[in-house]
Amino acid sequence: MMSIPAQTIRRIWAIHKSTPEGEDVDVSHKKINCGRKRLQINSLRVLEVPLQQRTTLRSLSSALGVHRASLHRMLKKGVIRRHSNAIKPLLKDDNKRARIEFCLSMVDRTNFPHDARFIGMYNYIHIDEKWFYMSKKKETYYLLLTEEDPLRSCQSKKFIGKVMFLVAMARPRFDCEGVEIFNCKIGVFPFVTLQEAQHRSRNRDVGTLEMKPITSVTREIVKDFLIQKVIPAIQEKWPRSRSEEVIFIQQDNARTHVNPNDEAFQVAATQSGLDIRLVCQPPNSPDMNILDLGFFNVIQSLQYKESPRSVCELVDAVIKSFNNYSFQSVNYV
Repeated sequence: MMSIPAQTIRRIWAIHKSTPEGEDVDVSHKKINCGRKRLQINSLRVLEVPLQQRTTLRSLSSALGVHRASLHRMLKKGVIRRHSNAIKPLLKDDNKRARIEFCLSMVDRTNFPHDARFIGMYNYIHIDEKWFYMSKKKETYYLLLTEEDPLRSCQSKKFIGKVMFLVAMARPRFDCEGVEIFNCKIGVFPFVTLQEAQHRSRNRDVGTLEMKPITSVTREIVKDFLIQKVIPAIQEKWPRSRSEEVIFIQQDNARTHVNPNDEAFQVAATQSGLDIRLVCQPPNSPDMNILDLGFFNVIQSLQYKESPRSVCELVDAVIKSFNNYSFQSVNYV
């Protein structure tokens, strides 16, 4: 009736008959300490192994002289743990002091210290440069079983076509009903030049203007873009109701970036009629720029979907991706 072997029934019935009346019947098995004995590993021995020999379970098992499966069981039980280690920048006392001063400058002093808050950073414009490539070295596609593998080729994988862009982005502003009243996208500016074709080809004649990327972006070029393109774009798009506030252009400490006290920049900022100031984030600090934190990665993914084949198509794809990126996502970042 119960699909149980007869010998099991006999054993349970024999235990019942041998148990004195009034006591509980214990029918559990009496097998104690049976089976293969597990190898006992002293976990403190791991501390004696140098860190360079603890990068993989294989190297650690070789150093301890035990099987790799034994270490895997210790990992599952929580005796040892896996840790990913990243190199940190070497911070001097001046770097630490600059970090603290930068963070304190972002504290809203209106109701401090009773209601400590950070400022909204609505008057900050983040600028940075990034290389945008025409294609990635490796790409993933989802194909049918009957489809052939696509073929992608170029003359050299080390020299895939690319263009550097200067991007300026602020935080969008909304009214009480959640409607955008200020477009946060100041602009995206490619570092390209127009040159006349020196030779005739099947694609263009001699003398046709071609778009060529600027492969070496120097500080003078960045300063020229700030004065000739970024400042006029801010002057055009900045809301008139906020023209009296101080506008900070935040950049990192790259060697090609302009000094905040640069005379030519200060003259151009004064002539714009706005109080525009150039500031740098602390040196050797983590990303404090919304472009590095999320915007560039999204734009790069959107741009790859266009599959550009020339510098002109790449510029158009990046600008299109820049314009299609929603301002709500910028506000989240």
